[in-house]
Amino acid sequence: MSAPYKKVFWAAGFGWMFDAMDVALLSFIMVALRQEWGLSGEEAGLLGTGNLVGMALGAFIGGFLADRIGRKPIFLLTLLLFGAASLASAFATGFLSMLLFRFLMGLGLGAELPVASTLVNEFAPPEKRGRTVVLLESFWAVGWIAAAVISYFIIPDYGWRIAVIIGALPIVYALFARKSIPESPKFQPRAERVPLKKLWTAHQKETLTLWVVWFAITFSYYGMFLWMPSVLVDKGFTMIKSFQYVLIMTLAQLPGYFAAAYLVEKWGRKSTLATFLFMTGIMAYAFGQSSGTTGLLVTGALLSFFNLGAWGALYAYTPENYPTPLRATGSGFASGVGRIGSIIAPYLVGYFSALHYSYTFIFGMFTVVLIAGTIVLLVIGKETKGTEVTSAS
Repeated sequence: MSAPYKKVFWAAGFGWMFDAMDVALLSFIMVALRQEWGLSGEEAGLLGTGNLVGMALGAFIGGFLADRIGRKPIFLLTLLLFGAASLASAFATGFLSMLLFRFLMGLGLGAELPVASTLVNEFAPPEKRGRTVVLLESFWAVGWIAAAVISYFIIPDYGWRIAVIIGALPIVYALFARKSIPESPKFQPRAERVPLKKLWTAHQKETLTLWVVWFAITFSYYGMFLWMPSVLVDKGFTMIKSFQYVLIMTLAQLPGYFAAAYLVEKWGRKSTLATFLFMTGIMAYAFGQSSGTTGLLVTGALLSFFNLGAWGALYAYTPENYPTPLRATGSGFASGVGRIGSIIAPYLVGYFSALHYSYTFIFGMFTVVLIAGTIVLLVIGKETKGTEVTSAS
């Protein structure tokens, strides 16, 4: 690794980890908020949805601006917004103030993720590009694991506000780390900007594939994992037990990332992503049908393994579908369109659970969406392994 490459990778990775920590904390504090504030299932779902509306808007805005004023300034500003809103959320006094802070957090996070993956993609050597971006995404799993540990040890005894403060404070470190990173060597200020319509006129198949796959993976991930502790409580486990079991399941995310990091360079991006997407769908159905402790833990761990491995492969795959002038914009728009699914899913889970639909039905819904995304990827998606990151539009 060159020195600039190391700086970018670790600065992005640690920021990604802290972001994931705060996002994951919502899934745990939702259990506590439902008890403390008397939230209905639909209100709890709206907290997740408000966060994800912000992420969708942020993805559009962040990618667009990164192609126009540079990757580095957007990289810094997004984390600043996210960190400030995250810390403020620890002092929320009720549902509406928490909803506002979660929206602002989502705005910062949604803008950051496509910009960070684009920046790392453009610094990485071609032969290690896919693996590097997947390994960057693995920091998300570390953040989720940290959130599960904080929740398990802090929330029952000290309350959810202390847990949120602990999760927000390390972002200060990430801000300092990012100040020293260089601008992407691929980014060049341009007098004439590539029009957005080129996403469809020149890259129609790539754009359609990415939008569908992003929708499938965000719909399933946020619908399943934001509600996971609550699902376990509804299946008869105590809050503490549900936190413990989610921590165990979350540990399976890391080997999922590492497997995907290996396979994207051996099988290719498309094959790896399709396999992990399909297996996520199978495990979603199996988890929805499980009731005993062993069945829930095994299917939940495999669900984590395949779903997060698919995320890693998708982040490696997405920027490689576009040339430099459209790379951050294309990645941001794919993420933003996909996150429409993440806006819908948490609310749907709350809505269906309030109507006493079975979890077999709810998780079967995720299976259908994931398999549909797999089919679109296999039919019209292209393989990007070994392709050069070009500057032509």
